[in-house]
Amino acid sequence: MPSIRDLKKDVNFVLGDIIEAVYIWEAGSDNKESEEGTVIIDKAIEAFDELMDKINQKNVDDQKAHFRSVRAQLEEKATQLVNDLNNLAG
Repeated sequence: MPSIRDLKKDVNFVLGDIIEAVYIWEAGSDNKESEEGTVIIDKAIEAFDELMDKINQKNVDDQKAHFRSVRAQLEEKATQLVNDLNNLAG
């Protein structure tokens, strides 16, 4: 079973990579601090905070199911953010 630490790292790396991709897009398109990019970054930070709160919950009946749910939510939120980013580039 993957550790909680690995799950936290996954959340950090995935959402951090999305934020970095927004910065790269802004630098490449000369849209420094664009409103669209800022919205995606804000959504990524909000998702990070929400997922970390869920990971750190103490009163969980079934930990395995809870962490599987958190991982599924990470995948869902990351997919949506990547789609938003792709719409910027398109």
